[in-house]
Amino acid sequence: MTIGYLTTLHGLPVHDFPEVDEGSGPLPPPGEVAWRLARNQPLGDAESFETCWHRFLDTVDSARVRALVLGAGAYGTGSDGDGEGPAETAGRLVAAADRLTGLEALYLADLGHGEGELSWIVQDDVTPILSAYPYPYLRELGVRGSGGGSEGAPGLRLGPLRHEHLRVLRLENRGLPGEVARGLAASDLPGLRHLDLWPGEEEYGRTTTLAGLAPLLDGDRLPAPRHLGLQNCEMHDEVAAAVAGAPVVARLTSLHLSLGTLSDAGAEALLGGRPLTRLQELDLYHHFLSDPMMRRMREALEPFGVKVNLDGQEEAEEDEPRYIAVGE
Repeated sequence: MTIGYLTTLHGLPVHDFPEVDEGSGPLPPPGEVAWRLARNQPLGDAESFETCWHRFLDTVDSARVRALVLGAGAYGTGSDGDGEGPAETAGRLVAAADRLTGLEALYLADLGHGEGELSWIVQDDVTPILSAYPYPYLRELGVRGSGGGSEGAPGLRLGPLRHEHLRVLRLENRGLPGEVARGLAASDLPGLRHLDLWPGEEEYGRTTTLAGLAPLLDGDRLPAPRHLGLQNCEMHDEVAAAVAGAPVVARLTSLHLSLGTLSDAGAEALLGGRPLTRLQELDLYHHFLSDPMMRRMREALEPFGVKVNLDGQEEAEEDEPRYIAVGE
C-alpha cells in the first residue's frame, strides 16, 4: 500500500499553485482551498521551489491563506537528496509567519509515489514551526516521514512545547523516533482533539516503545481527546493491550488501530479492556483477525451503534511475519 497525494486538508480541497508558465487564469479565493506548493526541477519544472515560494507569497493574499501543503522541492529524500533540506523549509515557514497570519492547517512533505517513499522522506525538528504559529494561528499539523538525511538532518523531532490551540496532529511514519513520543508526552497541548501516530517498524527507525506511549494513554497529557490513532505499527497486539486498559479510552469517540499487524490476541485484549461501546468508530482496517474474531467484534460493538471497520483482512503466510500496510 502506498500513500497518495492529499486531496483535502482542514476540510478544504487541495489546489496546486500553478507553474509560472501555465498562464494567467484566475486563482481561487485564498481562503477557500488548501494551497499545494511543489516543484521538481529534475523532472522538468520551470522554477525552483524557492522561486515558487516567493512568487506564491507575492501573488496570493497570504494573510487570507488558511491551509498549506508542501510537496516535492520543499522536501528531499534520503535516496537521492533532491529537494531542499527540511531545516531550510522550516526556516522559510518561520520567516513567513508575519505574512501567513491566517494559517490554520499545514501539511509537510506531501510526496507521491516515485517522488519519495515514506521511509526515504527527510525530516527535522518541527518545533520551531509550531512555535512560530501560536494563537490564533495553527490548528492542524500533518507531517509525513521521519528519516534523517545525508545533509545532516537528524530526523523528525517535536517538543517539548506549549501550544494552546493545536487541535489536530498527524505524524505518518515507517519508523517513529522515541524522541518524538517523549517530546509529545512532555508537551502541553490542552486543545488537542485528534492525534494520529504511526509507530512503524524497528527496522526503519522506530525507537518508540510502549513505555514511551504510556504518558499519552494515561489521560493526563491529552486532557480532551476525541480521536486517537496508533496506526501502521508492527507491535499492534502489544499496543492494543496497552490501549485496552488506558484511561484515555473513556474520552474517545474514535479509535484507529489500523494499517498494522493486529491479530486475535490484540482484539481479545480490546474486548476484555475498558468498554468500547461509547465509541462512534473503531477502525481496524488492514488486520490479521480470524473470521470468528471479526464476528465477535461486530457482535460486541455494533449493537451499541459503534461503526466497526474490519476491511482489509490479511492472512500471514506460515512461518512469515505479519506486516504493516504502508511500507516503503
